Amino acid sequence: MSDYSAQLASAIDDGAARIGIIGLGYVGLPLIDAFAIAGFRTLGFDTDERKIDQLLAGESYIGHIPATRIAELVNGQYLVPTADMTRLSEADVLLICVPTPLSDSRDPDLSYVEATGRLISENLRPGQLIVLESTTYPGTTRNVLLPILEKSGLQVGKDFFLAYSPEREDPGNPDFSAQGIPKVVGGLDPASAQLAAAIYRKAVVSVVPVSNPEVAEACKILENSYRSVNIAMVNELKTLFDRLGIDVWEVIEAAKTKPFGYQAFYPGPGLGGHCIPIDPFYLSWVARKHGMSTRFIELAGEINQSMPRYVVAGVIHALNERSKPLRDSQICLLGVAYKKDVDDPRESPSFELMKLLAEGGAVISYNDPHIPRLPKMRHHEVPDLESQPLTPEYLSGQDCIVIATDHSAYDYDFIVEHAPLIVDTRNACANVQGDREKIYKC
Repeated sequence: MSDYSAQLASAIDDGAARIGIIGLGYVGLPLIDAFAIAGFRTLGFDTDERKIDQLLAGESYIGHIPATRIAELVNGQYLVPTADMTRLSEADVLLICVPTPLSDSRDPDLSYVEATGRLISENLRPGQLIVLESTTYPGTTRNVLLPILEKSGLQVGKDFFLAYSPEREDPGNPDFSAQGIPKVVGGLDPASAQLAAAIYRKAVVSVVPVSNPEVAEACKILENSYRSVNIAMVNELKTLFDRLGIDVWEVIEAAKTKPFGYQAFYPGPGLGGHCIPIDPFYLSWVARKHGMSTRFIELAGEINQSMPRYVVAGVIHALNERSKPLRDSQICLLGVAYKKDVDDPRESPSFELMKLLAEGGAVISYNDPHIPRLPKMRHHEVPDLESQPLTPEYLSGQDCIVIATDHSAYDYDFIVEHAPLIVDTRNACANVQGDREKIYKC
């Protein structure tokens, strides 16, 4: 064990190590909270100065982290938000939680990871541990991030330490906060692995050490590919069962009574969020580089990407049944968050629904209690719209209400009572007793 490794291990053990989180979004902020609960002081880095200003003012921009908690962290000096990247050297441990999107050609875009690596390299000092948490393909930590960090002239495993630990967040799930989810950790060398495991053990319920960063990177891809493939299967079965006149949701409820060998997945209008629609394509890209194809995963991606068009076809059919064309119809989307009860719209299928419906001539509006105004999105041209109040007058003035996200805040009995037509992509109206003739499942 090097002197630097021993010093950092001691600082971690007695709680004196300072944690730096780079990227203060849906992954970074919950991590800060977890480390603060464990008694560690953190530096929060982000290039978006609006986020820094909000945090310094004790404001939260993430729904499941209340402003009162942000104020506690900032006022107690457990969180020092900053856009000054020269302060990276002040942290003993740096956790990288920056985006890893896909390019327009659906290739991995590691520009945020690379830019962060360069900033760290410029400020790297002996004795620091760097952990990449951003979801990526196997080999990124070793082949992309390490060479950038080595430009500092420091040697990994001796002067600084490097590991990968995939982020595991489930926004909106009250049963699993950041500190309650086990962390998989893969170090580039034994000292890096031991130090990374030691720091996470201080803040999360358990640590799962693996032999190297590639295993940890592949673990995250496996988790999300598993979900993507199973969701694609039920989406495809949904289209088949619709043709057969069978309610896919009733089938799933019956199937999940089996106490073994089955896990319920549910269909929807498409995939959303920062992981499941993106991560499997990272694996496909790696496979192509190695002269292979991941046909199963790519097929799942194609099925999931086709669901918005299937929903729009359902809207057109439902309107036709009432002698209305799509063109000039007033259509409200309920929910633009990618999943229920969160304020995260990243990769939400609602944006593709809006695009397709508008291309067909519909007049689009929306309601989402968690997203009062549509934000700008990386891969979508988003209309400048505000969430509309669900008054009886507004609902009755729409030709069709499309339930894209089944938020718990919605009063579905009230919505069905006042709206002329409902296209339900989430089975949200399952318990509505009256006016069932208005509801079209899609």
